Amino acid sequence: MTEQLLTVAGLESGYGEIRVLWGVDIEVRPGEIVCLIGSNGAGKTTLLKTISGLVQPTAGRISAEGRDIGGLGSGDVLRAGIAHVPEGRRLFRTMTVRDNLLMGAYLRNDEPARVQQDLDRVMTIFPRLAERARQDAGTLSGGEQQMCAIGRGIMSDPKLLMIDELSLGLAPRAVEQLSETLVEINRNGVAILLVEQDVMTALDLAHRAYVLDRGRVTLSGPSAELADAPAVREAYIGVS
Repeated sequence: MTEQLLTVAGLESGYGEIRVLWGVDIEVRPGEIVCLIGSNGAGKTTLLKTISGLVQPTAGRISAEGRDIGGLGSGDVLRAGIAHVPEGRRLFRTMTVRDNLLMGAYLRNDEPARVQQDLDRVMTIFPRLAERARQDAGTLSGGEQQMCAIGRGIMSDPKLLMIDELSLGLAPRAVEQLSETLVEINRNGVAILLVEQDVMTALDLAHRAYVLDRGRVTLSGPSAELADAPAVREAYIGVS
């Protein structure tokens, strides 16, 4: 039986006295794209932050390939092979594109040649970044900044790439290009856990999906099945 790449079981977390997640169960298998859909305030971002160690869980278990990582710091989660591309990109705006990408490799112990090989790979995946390698990241367009944020995640050599709000603030053409790139990244062996408010984009990309509502998983299954589920179509696509 294949070990799950990520297993979240009975997870609860929040901020101070405010609990956001209530008994959340999800899993990501090797080679999958899994999406999380739900309305604003459903807890999607909190879930990613809890997995990546930015928010501490109050109950439940998070494991990566069978190893318990719940409660570890973000650096240890990254070492376990889980990279987080946060909502809003969070680039170092006054640093060059190249230096932003190299920051993704700061915990790696690889030989410099291996890091350079991955940098070249990111530049191949995102040719616009190669064109703007010496440009400050803060001067990029929104789509280019998202490319840089995803590229920085790839530079950590992850097994799982978590992306929060891929399409936020982007033009449809930029979203289409990024979606195509995510499929390519996934085909090259990186699993993806995607948070995306554009439900149809998310379900088109993903193999499986979870619906999060007020901190609880209310539906899950193959993306094609959820796209046809009446509750999903009415609540998130606007079709009754």
